Amino acid sequence: MHDLIIRNARIVDGLGNPEFMGDVAVDGDTIVGVGKLADDQARQTLDAGGLVLSPGFVDPHTHYDAQVAWDKLMTCSPEHGVTTVVIGNCGVGVAPVRDDMREFLMGDLVNVEGIPLDDMQQGIDWTWESFGEYLNELDKGGLGANIAALVAMTPLRHYVMGSDSLYRAGNVSEIAQMGELFSDAMEQGAFGFSTTIIGVHVGYGGKPVACRNATLDEYRVLCQALKKIGRGSIELALKLTGNVGEQERELLTLLVNESDRPVTWLAVVNQAERPDSYLERLDALEDLLGWDKAVPQTTCRPLRFQLDLANPYILGVFPTWQPIMQMSREEKIRCYRDPEFRQSFRDDLVNIPAFGSNVWKRFYVLDGVSDQARGFAEKKLTIAEIARDWDMDPMDCFCELALEDELRTTFDLIALNYDENDTIPLVQDKRLMIGLSDGGAHLNMLCDAGYSTHMLERWVRDTGALSLEEGVRKLTSEPADFFGISNRGRIAAGCKADLVLFNPDTIACGDKQVVNDLPSGGKRFVTPAMGIHATFVNGEMLYKNGEHVGGLPGKVLRSYDCHPVIATDAAA
Repeated sequence: MHDLIIRNARIVDGLGNPEFMGDVAVDGDTIVGVGKLADDQARQTLDAGGLVLSPGFVDPHTHYDAQVAWDKLMTCSPEHGVTTVVIGNCGVGVAPVRDDMREFLMGDLVNVEGIPLDDMQQGIDWTWESFGEYLNELDKGGLGANIAALVAMTPLRHYVMGSDSLYRAGNVSEIAQMGELFSDAMEQGAFGFSTTIIGVHVGYGGKPVACRNATLDEYRVLCQALKKIGRGSIELALKLTGNVGEQERELLTLLVNESDRPVTWLAVVNQAERPDSYLERLDALEDLLGWDKAVPQTTCRPLRFQLDLANPYILGVFPTWQPIMQMSREEKIRCYRDPEFRQSFRDDLVNIPAFGSNVWKRFYVLDGVSDQARGFAEKKLTIAEIARDWDMDPMDCFCELALEDELRTTFDLIALNYDENDTIPLVQDKRLMIGLSDGGAHLNMLCDAGYSTHMLERWVRDTGALSLEEGVRKLTSEPADFFGISNRGRIAAGCKADLVLFNPDTIACGDKQVVNDLPSGGKRFVTPAMGIHATFVNGEMLYKNGEHVGGLPGKVLRSYDCHPVIATDAAA
């Protein structure tokens, strides 16, 4: 007697094999049968009615490190079929931590990932110090999705060096201590480490995040720990667009060669209006690319950001805006009034066409405090349209709108991936990993947690850029195998029963919606999923038709127990 049988499903196994009609039997948290199971009995039977049954989706790039403290479900990822998330990305996180460094970690998350300080202060109870204690705390009471955690390098440096981590490199003794702490975290089940060298990544006190001060010797000792233990991976954040610099190449080469483990780096996107520009970045690193070496991450969704000029985060890809990130509100206002600043950004748009030549036509007024700003938002006017009506240069218009509303006007920028010609090569390139959802980050700017449903909607159903089997594979076994989670991301006997039942004709990612459910009562964006009938985590139904049905069956995964022998011919 099985615990669950799902019958009459179009099974897409996550490995890229042709779909087939069949049944799936589950005992506890494990798939025990796949195929025609006519004589098998179960305590619970679900008739799929010809819907697609796929493995649960594995999101390789989230920042739920803080949100999970007050939102165990990690909404809204599981609603979109995500059953495993990787946290601790981009070198920032919440463990390990000393009592006197908590404010530093929260400051990093405020500035790098847009997580409000009030919500972290109210929502995180800080009942851990070591990374292992953090994992154990997460596991108490269950989770919505499974978590695979990376050790973020900035908290590691904060823990060992204190406030000095913001200003200098580690000495020999400190580097040795970092290596010991990281090795201990790996023994506790961490999945590797993450870091960033992006110039716009400033953290506590407006200083560069601590891992940007790390030397190659510091990275080398962490890589040696990975090589010794023989498991884990590395995540590295590089600049969004432009040529690969000497520093970037040197670090990526060291990480690949010294660790003997796979490295995923971000990001690879096409510059607007240049559908093959991403190839320049890949060509520069061709000798390092490969799923056992360096794997770039890309996004399958339009990169759409909400921002105000009090926190113009995404504009930090341009040199003119990078000093702004460290300014006080009053200094920003003075700068925005300065004609030289405005001209400098006009020059940036010409010299660094990261967002394309028609950026002001994709820059909308989303909300504001003044009646004028709200009026523009209701009419869905772009900066280009307002500037034309005002007979004003768009950059001047942009700054004046913000200044008149005391920097409280919210803008909506469709930055990248808005053109199919730019995006189809990215989702089809077999060298790239689909990710970059940023789930749990930039809460009042974006919500790309529904990248999986968008992928199946846009690039599988609408355009046919990918087959259903290939689209599912890119969302499941491909990221699972990269991180060494080979008992998930596929439908096969012996694998964990993380499953998604969906209608391929209606699956879609809905529009962003505002909810006020943060610990402080503040707002964030979420996106509803459509066409997903059920999400199962570890054999238990978590969501049904967009509603949480109760329970928290997710768990903290440990890197040391995710490598069983898989029966690859289960569907034969």
